[in-house]
This record gives sequence, structure tokens and C-alpha cells, in this order.
Amino acid sequence: MKILGTGSALPKLTVTNDMLSDYVDTNDEWITSRTGIKSRQIITTERFEELAALAGQRAIDAAGLVPEDIDYIICHNVCNVYITPSLASLVQGILGIKGPNCPTMDLNSACAGFIYGLDICDAFIETGRAKHILYICAEEVARMVDWNQRETCVLFGDGVGAMVLGKGDPMLACKLTSTPMPDVLYYRLPCEPTPFESGPGIDTHMPLQMKGREVFRMAVASAQRDIKDCIEKAGLAKEDIDHFLLHQANMRIIEAIKQNLQLPDERFHHNIERRGNTSSASIPLLLDEIIREGKVKRGDLMLFNGFGAGFVTGTAIIRY
Repeated sequence: MKILGTGSALPKLTVTNDMLSDYVDTNDEWITSRTGIKSRQIITTERFEELAALAGQRAIDAAGLVPEDIDYIICHNVCNVYITPSLASLVQGILGIKGPNCPTMDLNSACAGFIYGLDICDAFIETGRAKHILYICAEEVARMVDWNQRETCVLFGDGVGAMVLGKGDPMLACKLTSTPMPDVLYYRLPCEPTPFESGPGIDTHMPLQMKGREVFRMAVASAQRDIKDCIEKAGLAKEDIDHFLLHQANMRIIEAIKQNLQLPDERFHHNIERRGNTSSASIPLLLDEIIREGKVKRGDLMLFNGFGAGFVTGTAIIRY
């Protein structure tokens, strides 16, 4: 699997910490000291599927291809107005990719979803099921939170990261885990009622709920474990990794992982201070940024690490 091109798209509205103080009891110092976040982008008038398609088109352009070259579209998203059809199907229509020979599907593996989807893309390409996959992680997490609850609403932003994947080297290592702990981090929407249902809480809406301290502890512990395991599986040393792209959830988590690895700061990229937590989009969005800034060259080794509700984790090492 090879990354042929990357793209991203962001809502036009930037919301600073100071702006949030108009809606919830907080301030810049409180948010920055606990999270490292200074601002984030929030969807206002944009259509979610159009943002996703824009990032996808930018990735196709960067790959030197045209939409007709894409023969599989995979989208990852946690929250979407459309339960069906899939976001991938909507993107297909916006990009004008016609015909029955471009399957589409959506995935949901929370904030670790980028790596879960990357593993699927690698398998599809390796087995010849697809030649050029458009893989998009599109998240509007700001619509999942209670904007009266400062512990969660200040953390998240909206955004899209995309890439086109084609034939190349297989992933050097990949590790995915899942531990059923739904009470730590969850978001619940009601379904349509039926005349046969019974029991309490079936139609109860619950905005994003998170036990922050437990998430922090699990994130740091799982990242240290999985990064070590993947580097060993790939037959590498930690010093061989040129770029660490960690899920942009909290700067304290990133710093804890970096301190454990004891490697130079420049190997750990971050944009959480400008983007907030964009769930599965955080790693591919960051990747597109550093590629376009010229910080990555062909042949570099990159390690991705993410974690999220479930509790799920994902780590992968690839050569760019």
C-alpha cells in the first residue's frame, strides 16, 4: 500500500477559546492548561458531505489522478445526519464517479477509526480487490456534545482528512485492539419507536459522555504498549521512526507518550492547538498538513497511533 496523495478540508469558522466563554463557563487559560487547545473549526453553513468530497478531490488531485480512476471509496465517520445512504455513497455522487464498479462503504471505529480503515485498505489493495482507494475520515464531532458542558464541548472540532491509496509496500506493522468499556466514552441517539418496545431509556438521547481521567489513563497506557509492540513487530528500533502522528485528543496525552519514548520533539507532529480533537480525522488531517509543508519525504517511516470509544486502539507503521 502506498499513499499516492492526501487532502483535507475545514469549516470556515474558527472558534477560539475566548469565543467559547460566551456560551459556557470557561476561559482560555482553563482550556489551554488542560488540553493544549487554543482554537478549532466548527461547521456552520457547510454541508458535511461537500466538505468530505472537497478533501477527497484534493487527495485525488495530489495523486495526479481523476475521479474516474477511483474504484473504491471508504469513509470513516462517527456522527452523520445520514444513517443511510453512506457518506461514501454521497461523496461518490458529488465527485461524479459513475457506474456500478466503485463500491462505497462507511466505517465507525471511533477516534481510532483512521487506522482501522487503513488496515482494511491495505488488505483490499494487497488482494487486488481495489487499485485506487479514496479513503476519507470526516467528522463533525461538535454536533455530538452538550454545549453547556465545558468538560467536553471545548475539546472538539470538525474537519476532514483524505488520501488516495494504491499499490505499494505492505504496512510494516499494524495492531488493533478492542476492550468493551462503553461507559467510559459514548454518545447515544434514539431510534424510531415501535409498538412492541418496552423498558426504560430506549428512546433517550445522550450527548457525548466521557470520563476524562480514565480515558487519559487508558490512552497513555495503550499507546505505550502498542507503539512498542508494533516497532518490535516491524523489526525496527524507535529511533528508526521518522514521524510520529498521534491522535490529537489532548496535548497532555501527546506529551506523556513523547516523554516515554524519549525521542526528539521534531518527530512528534501536532496541530491540536489549532484544530482540537477531530476524532478519526485528526491523523489524516495532520498528515496532509505536514506533507504540504514539505516535512515528509518519500521513504520516511511513519507511525500512527489512535484510541477511542469502545475502548478501541490502533497503531500502524508505514513507509511513505
